[in-house]
Formats: sequence, structure tokens, C-alpha cells
Amino acid sequence: MEPIIIDLTKNSNYNAHKIDSSISFRKFISFIEKKTDEAETVKKTFFGMVLDKLKGNPAFSGDVPLQDIPQFREQLDLIYGLVVPPVADEKQVYWALSVPVSPIVFYGTPGFYNLVTEKSTGLLRCDLIDESGVTARQKVRMLYSFVLERLYHFPPVYQKDMIITLNDEKSGLQKYYRLNIDNSFCDVYAKGSLPELDLDELRKEMQESFDINVFAQLLPDDLFRFEGFSVITLTDITAEHAVENIKNAILDRSSNDPNTYFKFIASSLKMLVEDSYIDFGLVPVLKVNNKLVFDRSAVLYSKLMQAATQDDHAEEMYLNMANHYFQQPKVLFMRTLDGEDEKGKDFIRVLKNDGVEAYALLPVYYDNKVVGLLEVYSREQKAMNEKVLSKLDPALPLIAQIMKNHSDEFNSKIDNVIREKFTSLQPAVQWRFRETAWHYLRDQLVNPQSAVIENIQFRNVYPLYGAIDIRNSTVERNIALKEDLKLQFNSLIETFTILKQRLGFGLADEMIFKCRKWVEEINENSTDNDEMKVKDFLENEAHPFLRHFKEDSLEESGFTPGAAVATEARLIEVIDKYFEIIDEQKGAGYANRRALEASMQMINSSVNLYLDLFRKEIQLSYPCYFEKFRTDGIEYDIYIGQAIEPEKKFSELYLKNIRLWQLTSMAAIARITNSLVPQMVKALETTQLIFIHSSSIDISFRDDERRFDVEGAYNIRYQVIKKRIDKVRIKGTGERLTQPGKIALVYFNAKSAEEYVGYIRYLQGNNTLQDNLEYLDLEELQGVTGLKALRIGVNLDSGWD
Repeated sequence: MEPIIIDLTKNSNYNAHKIDSSISFRKFISFIEKKTDEAETVKKTFFGMVLDKLKGNPAFSGDVPLQDIPQFREQLDLIYGLVVPPVADEKQVYWALSVPVSPIVFYGTPGFYNLVTEKSTGLLRCDLIDESGVTARQKVRMLYSFVLERLYHFPPVYQKDMIITLNDEKSGLQKYYRLNIDNSFCDVYAKGSLPELDLDELRKEMQESFDINVFAQLLPDDLFRFEGFSVITLTDITAEHAVENIKNAILDRSSNDPNTYFKFIASSLKMLVEDSYIDFGLVPVLKVNNKLVFDRSAVLYSKLMQAATQDDHAEEMYLNMANHYFQQPKVLFMRTLDGEDEKGKDFIRVLKNDGVEAYALLPVYYDNKVVGLLEVYSREQKAMNEKVLSKLDPALPLIAQIMKNHSDEFNSKIDNVIREKFTSLQPAVQWRFRETAWHYLRDQLVNPQSAVIENIQFRNVYPLYGAIDIRNSTVERNIALKEDLKLQFNSLIETFTILKQRLGFGLADEMIFKCRKWVEEINENSTDNDEMKVKDFLENEAHPFLRHFKEDSLEESGFTPGAAVATEARLIEVIDKYFEIIDEQKGAGYANRRALEASMQMINSSVNLYLDLFRKEIQLSYPCYFEKFRTDGIEYDIYIGQAIEPEKKFSELYLKNIRLWQLTSMAAIARITNSLVPQMVKALETTQLIFIHSSSIDISFRDDERRFDVEGAYNIRYQVIKKRIDKVRIKGTGERLTQPGKIALVYFNAKSAEEYVGYIRYLQGNNTLQDNLEYLDLEELQGVTGLKALRIGVNLDSGWD
């Protein structure tokens, strides 16, 4: 311990020489006297001995000039012994005494002097003079806070830690120290009357702007005198600062590109271990469909993968090593690679060839799951030991967060590709789209120009097709349209007749003639083309004609004002009445169509709800793809097979199970729609159709339609038949196969029919189906011959579940 005087404010904006201060130990002696009176153990004797030494020299109890400090080394040593724990290593403790509220040091530990001075010259370090951390503003704020606390009983004002940044001479890395100035043994006295202050306003000023000039005017420096001494302590907070840097980097991730982000994390870890010869790599665990994948964009951050990439073995090595390692993840530490056997460990050879001398691999956990690996390595011999690894412990939770964020970003990229290239997907096939999206991202990194989306196929899957059709929906729609149009045209004829009578307008006769012709055509069989012509007539001829007489003034037609007003009012009333009739939401001219749509919506909503429940239920036994299509009713496709779920062994038992469920669901739908008839404005019935296809087919995803479709000439035949059987008739009778209250099952293969007959017998046994099974031959369809069908009635009235 040496009483060496150093002015830490040299060349800085903070001029300690302006402050009227004197070194005094009176307050400290009073403090020890009080402790002596309070002590009851051996401390009382110890404190008494210290007091004798401190009071032994009367000059020490008065004001001590700065230049006389070296004369009191023994007393200063005692103060150090009382304030600092005796077991502390003086070379590692950064502690000093200074002039009160001033960083002019007069006594300190060797550790303190070694830290703030250059070893070669003994002068103050340049990087300390630069004050890159602690500002003059912070020092002045501390000074005024002390004055206000002591003289105005103003509560201590919170201020940020004062941080000093110094370059470590050994490692060359930056180190951070928290500067604490303890003024417990200082007193401050006013030289005159204290100025009155608005303390509330002052508090606000100190917390917000803290203008030094404002405080200098309110409380000038020369108004106060300080005596005592301050205790300066520097605490190494490099590890805390490094961890804080990583936290801030995580929060500000979007501001930096991945390379800059990684370099910053690595430099913070270097700071944490305090060794510039230690380097780091990050290996996030990335999975697609629960399988490890090798992402080239993450290679940049792994030393092992960088080295392996040069040999073109990176992906193979990573997957082999990772799959083995993650079965039992643990810390892998090789203090030196020279003693490691390369046999069976290709990664050791790769690291050696790249100049790595020591290597460690640390598993990083998030929510008790390994989310990545932290590599620690050095090109210097004997640079790594267990102490280095233990220093990383505070940062591991943050590294885990980085790994988790990287994994989330990776999954987000996959999802973005799926959303952009495909569509919203069912869980049963989503794994295949994720895999394809990953392959697309992987290929983009290798060769962006040639990266393409793979064709998504599922081979050898079994199709199940079902259709719930609203019986005679087209006929009912045509009837509703005719009834509405007849009402609309009758109202239109009435309106034009009044126009003719009131205005004598000759063109009204022509419009009446056209309207009557349309009524005649509507009463006959009309087509969609006729409906378009009617719409064209109404929108481009009839309605503009009426709007003209409603909107234009009738003053120009030659009537007297009184008659004109009455006529105009009557015409507007008649025209408004017509347009009320043809209002789509409320008018009588749409009543039949609204009734039909409401009934159809009731059926489709109920069927949709049931099919959604059916879809969820069948997924429980074996994952399958289920897709619905809206027509006048609802159609659906189901695909099941090994290709849909490669991780679960497929058996025909699952296929038979889903076929039974399909038949049961059709019976349930027939009963549900039948129960809705009394609630419908327009009574409608449904028919139920199943197409039995005994063999498997191949399907692929169509980018243009964003859905799956069959693939190959043989499979297309399945699609053709499926689309044509909805209106097929029974051979020799002309009767439609599909009938309300019944389920029709179309098939080619008699063996498949036998399977379904077994299901029918079972459902007849539990009163679901009636005892009226029919075996039917069907008429030939275009390009399709040999179709047969089963038809069975549904028990609509019994209480089966």
C-alpha cells in the first residue's frame, strides 16, 4: 500500500481544483469512537488500539494538507484494514482514498494504482483520461446530489452507474469497471446563507435534463467547503457488461445482419472469458418434420462446419455426428487435440487440419430441450481449461435464447414458403410441404438461380369419394327464378302502363310489349342464356327508362305547374314501389330465390358441420387427407395410405375402418337433412353417393388450383368417373340412381362391393339402415361401361345414434 497522489481529473472537463476541500479524518475517528462504545466483544479492544494509533499524532486529527499525506502511512494502513476485509488480495482490490468529493487520489491498493497508471511510466493511463465511460456530467451530478442531501435533506438522486472502460494489457480486450465514490466520511459546509430552492422543481430538473449551468447558478462551487475524505472503489463488471451486451443484441436483433450479429455475440463471449485467444461458434439445432437438417446459412457460425465445408463433407458429417450426439448430449471438452485418436472421429481430423488446438462442445438448453451447441475453441496450445468454460455459465441462458430465436426464424421461413407457394394445409400432409419448403431454401443457398419447388406427390394412396347433393336443385332454382321474374315483369308492366297513362309517352307501349314477350318466354323452358338476356334487358333498357322519369324534372314536358307536381309525385311513387319489389334483400321479386337459398344454406351448414366433426374423428385412427368442395351440395375426397404418414405403419385395417365410417356418416347426414325439412322455408331433400374405388392411385399438388389432383392416365379415369356418376341412371328403367333418404354406392369391382355389403349388414343390425338393399346395373356413361351400384335406404325415423 502506497500513499501516492494521482489527479484522476487531469485534462478532463471536471476541474476538482475549483472545489474548496480539505482532507480530514475527524469524522472517521468519531465513527470508530462510536463503534468502540457499541462493541462488546474483542472488537472493543481492537477498536481501542486503532483509536490510540489514530489519535497518537495530533496532526492526523486536524486538516491534513495533501502534500503531507505520505507522513501518515501507518494511520492510512489502519483505515484500509478497517474498511476492506483482511482476506482480500490487495493486487485484486481496486480501492483508494481521495480528496473529498474529488477524484484526486492520495492512497490506494497496488491493484488500483496498477489499473489506472501505465506500468512503464507510472503516469495516468491515456484511455482513463479520455473518459470514454464516466462523463463530467455524471461527476457534477454526484457532487450536487451530495450537497442537496446533506444541506437540504434532499433524498439521494438515482443516477446511472459510472462506468470506466479500459483495455486489458494482457488480453488486449476491453474491460469494464464500475466507479463508486463513497462520501460517508465527508462533510459539507455553506460559507454563507443557503439559497432557497424549489426542491420539487429541482428534483424534476435533476431527473430530466440536468443542465449543469442551471445548477452552477443556483449553487455556485465557491458557496461550499468540503472536508473529510472519499472512498473510491472500482469493481470489475466485465462479465456483467458482456452478458448485458448479449441481452441488448438479442433485443435489437433486427438492426443487424446475421454476420454482424454473430460477430458481436462472439466478441461479447470473448470479453466474458477474458481471453482473446478463445473463439466461439454457434450451431442451432434445426429440424424439419422432427428430423435434423443441415442449413448452410448457419455454417458461417460454426468452426467445425466451416472446416468441414472445405472438404465438402459438412452436411454428411453434421447429420452423422448430430444424430449420434443428441441421443445423449453432454459437454465434450478436449484440452488438446494432439492426444485425441482420429480413428472413427472425422471431426477431430477436420479441426486439426484447420489449425485448431483445443475444442469444446457445450449443449445449450431451452425449456429442458437442446436447442443448439456452443463451440469453444482455440488455435493456441494450452489456452483452454475448465475455468474458461465455467465463465460462460452466465451467458448460456442467453445463448439458448439466440438458438431458439434462430430456430423460430427458420421455421418462419419454412411457413412463409408454404404460404407463398402453396396454401393453408391440413396437418396430415403439412410435413411434406415443410420438407419441400426446406429443400427449396437449402437449394437457394447453393444455387439461387436453379432453385425450384419440388413436385409434391403421394403415391399409392386409397381414395374415398362422397357427395351429398340437394335433390333437383337446378329445377328448384329455375322454378324460383321463374316465379320471381313473373312477379317482377308483372310489376314492371303495371309501372309502364301508369307511365303511358300519365304522360302519354309512346315508348312506354313498346316497353310493355317487350315485357309481355319476356313473360311468355319465362313460362316456357328457359336456359341460363335466357336468364342473361333477361338481366341485360332489365339493366340496360327497362331500369334506365324508369330512372329517367324519376330523376329528371317534368317542368320541361309542357304541363302546368300544379298538374306537373301531382303527376311527378305519383310517378315517383309508382317507380319507387317497383324498385322496392326487386330489392334483393327484402323485395317480393326475390322472395322465392331467397327462400331457396336459405334452405340450401341450412342444409350445407349442417352437412359442413357434421363433416368437420367426421374429419377430426377419422384422423384419430390414422392420418388422412380430407378435402371438401362446395357445389349445390357438398363433395369430398379422402386419401389415406403409407405415403400420407411415413412414420406410422399403414394397414388395410385403417382403410376398412374409414370405409365403415364413411358409410355411417352418410347415413347420419341423410337423417340430419331429413330432420331439417320442417324448418325450411322451401322444402328440400338430399341424396347421398359413394364411389368405391378398390385400388390405390397417385395424387399430386396442383400449384394453379392450390389443391391435390390425380396423376397418370389410369388415375385420371378415376377422376372422370367420379365427376360423371352423380346423374347416372339405372339400366333399363331410366330412374336416377341417387334418391332422397337412400345411399348409393357405385363400384366396378365385385369384391369391393362385398366388403361394403358386410358393413351394410352390420348397420342394418343396429337399425341404422333399412332392410331394402338393391343390386343395380347402371347405364353406360361417356367412355365408362360396366358400372354397378348398391342402394340402401336409411332408417330416418328410429332413435339410432
